[in-house]
Amino acid sequence: MTTPADPPAAATRPAGKAYLEPGDLAAVRDFVRTQATALGLPRLRADLLTVAVSELATNTLQHTGGGGRVLIWAEPGRVCCEVIDQGRPPGFGRAMPAADQPRGRGLAIVERICDDVDAVTSADDTVISLTMLL
Repeated sequence: MTTPADPPAAATRPAGKAYLEPGDLAAVRDFVRTQATALGLPRLRADLLTVAVSELATNTLQHTGGGGRVLIWAEPGRVCCEVIDQGRPPGFGRAMPAADQPRGRGLAIVERICDDVDAVTSADDTVISLTMLL
């Protein structure tokens, strides 16, 4: 059993990717897709996770003053991902907007394509946790 004083084994350390501007989004999407499939997520599920992360990262760039970072790792039976920024926590739990609404679907889509979504805010940042079951 690992205690808090023990450093994690190299294989359990999450891989990470920072993003600062819209031009970084393609690299973030490639990073998530590559890491998710390497961690055992089937390609279609890796693509869904990539869409969710892309939506959250895009929101970071549109609604905060800075960039963010993405962490991804595997736990037994699942791939976990965090999108971290300095923005306010998003309003999850919304209904899907009507078809004639031009915006507002992103967070609803994230919630529908991931098996679990959670947001935690501290004084320093907001962490959106995404889980995809294997």
